[in-house]
Amino acid sequence: MELGALLEDVLGRDLPVAVEAYDGSRLGPAGAPATLRIRSPDALRRILTAPGELGLGRAYVAGDIDVDGDLFAALELHERLPAVRLTARQLAAVARLVGPAGLRPLPPPPEEARLRGRRHSRARDAAAIAHHYDVSNRFYELVLGPSMTYSCAVFTNPADTLEQAQANKHELVCRKLGLQPGMRLLDVGCGWGTLARHAARHHGARVLGVTLSAAQAEWAAKAVADEGLAQLVEIRHCDYRDVHEPPFDAISSIGMFEHVGLDRLGEYFGHLHSLLRPGGRLLNHGIARPPFRRNRLRRPRTFIDRYVFPDGDLHEVGAVVTAAQRAGFEARHLENLREHYELTLRRWVANLEAHWDAAVAEAGEARARVWRLYMAASARTFARGRTQIHQLLAVRPTGGKSGLPLRPDWGP
Repeated sequence: MELGALLEDVLGRDLPVAVEAYDGSRLGPAGAPATLRIRSPDALRRILTAPGELGLGRAYVAGDIDVDGDLFAALELHERLPAVRLTARQLAAVARLVGPAGLRPLPPPPEEARLRGRRHSRARDAAAIAHHYDVSNRFYELVLGPSMTYSCAVFTNPADTLEQAQANKHELVCRKLGLQPGMRLLDVGCGWGTLARHAARHHGARVLGVTLSAAQAEWAAKAVADEGLAQLVEIRHCDYRDVHEPPFDAISSIGMFEHVGLDRLGEYFGHLHSLLRPGGRLLNHGIARPPFRRNRLRRPRTFIDRYVFPDGDLHEVGAVVTAAQRAGFEARHLENLREHYELTLRRWVANLEAHWDAAVAEAGEARARVWRLYMAASARTFARGRTQIHQLLAVRPTGGKSGLPLRPDWGP
């Protein structure tokens, strides 16, 4: 089977995009919104030796496969191959095309994570965070924009700018937490400190923000000082498990929960419960999986685990609520924002593509490719309900009283 025939056999004839290969083979419509280019036989070697999304991801990161045009349109091909796997006959055809040498795996791109030690130990968690977040603060400025917020925004309508939508999210979190001047807020996984600064500037809260990323902590501390908020906001480079101050009035955890791990949920909620005063509120904002998808604690052959969020776990939201309540919290409000995350991710992809040359100069082409692929693919999973994003508001009740108004109006 020649390469062109193999591509047609795998992908079909009625394609939404064009496909071009190094031997001149071409499939798909003229004037397609995107063209998938197979630039080298090494792409076939990677697919043969790591069948599925990992091999395809390695080929894209290494530049053996490229996409010209609309990446979201190119990802429609995934619908043709939901499992992203070749049949035994197709794999045999690939083996014949690449020859005996093709059976030897190529070294994976150096951007692939190689963590050591016990899963979710403190040292390994720190290494996983550094792999993803200590890329380059300038790179994240190009992708995230002025808001420097790496979590789902909240849109009042799809025309909102990313900066307005992120401000909406920060205000929503502060209102759900009922922040008042002088209240003490712990922001777990504070990132670049945008929520901490918002809570201090607009609500008069005194904030401790903690992050495992040294690069984030350095950037956030400078932003706090530059904005004259050092009397209200402290940024600390540490593990949340090392926070033991007197009780806080409120705790926020935004976009950090995915790194905790299923077997650590009890420890996570238990420690946060111990840090919160009776009557205080917790806002936990994290990505979740639908109940019909099997929770795999270890995903060693997925692109996102190897290149994006090593050791990341997604939990079904019911399990999250149960874990919180077992720790002594009372769940009071749950909100799914998955449509908002699709819009957020599309804005990030647009930012990256608009600043592509600068992003490549800052972090390297392979790293920029990882972010472009994972953010575009993630937007599709949120749009289709394959992943969700929830804000869980919980309280540490006291004397049977939650301290919440009967019918809260969160806004914004």
